[in-house]
Amino acid sequence: MIESATGIILRTRPLTETSLIVNWLTPSLGRISTVAKGARRPKSSFLGKLDLYYEAEFTFNRSRRSELHTLREVSLRETHPALRLEITHLQQVAYCSALIEQATETESPLLEVHKLFHELLNHLPKIPPEPETIFAFELKLLNELGLTPDVEESHLTPGTKRIVGTFVQSEWSTLVRLKLSDAQVKELRQYLHGFLIFHLGRIPKGRPT
Repeated sequence: MIESATGIILRTRPLTETSLIVNWLTPSLGRISTVAKGARRPKSSFLGKLDLYYEAEFTFNRSRRSELHTLREVSLRETHPALRLEITHLQQVAYCSALIEQATETESPLLEVHKLFHELLNHLPKIPPEPETIFAFELKLLNELGLTPDVEESHLTPGTKRIVGTFVQSEWSTLVRLKLSDAQVKELRQYLHGFLIFHLGRIPKGRPT
C-alpha cells in the first residue's frame, strides 16, 4: 500500500552498498523508517534529496512484515543550508534529534514534537550557539511528553525556577532575549541532566557540557 507523508530526516545510514535507511519524523505517522533502494548509486533519483534535517514530502510502500518501509519518491521542501554554516549548530541539532529518537515511540503521531523540531531548525541559524537553546528544547520536549519538571519541589533558586517556566511557555523569538548568568547555566544544566537520566534512563551522546 502506497502512503504519503511530510517529514524531517532525523538520521540516515547505509543498508547495503547501494541502499540507504532513512529515519523520518512526521506529524501524523510519528517516527518511521524507510529504505531508499539504490540511493547510493551515482544516478539515483534520490540523489541530493536525502540528507540530515532535510524536510520533504515523500511516498512509501508500507511493509506488512516489519517497520522498515520502501521509499518511493521524495520532493524537497527545505534543506536548511544556513544550519550548515556553524558546526556548533549542527552539534546542537544532532543532540536534539537523538533525544527525540530516545524519548518517543515509533509510528505514533507526534504532531507537536514535529512542530517543535521544525521550529528549532528555523530558529538556530538566527542566533549564536548558546546553552539556553538546548535547555529550552529539552524543557519544551519534556512538556510535550507530559514530563514537565515540577520545579517548585526542586532545589533550584527562585530565579532559575522562573526561567524554567519561561522556557516551557515562551516562543523561540522571546527566548532569544533571555540571558542566563553563568551560575544559572550551571545550575540548570545539572538539574536537567539528572532529570533526563531519571526519566529516560540515559542521555544521548553529544549533550553540550
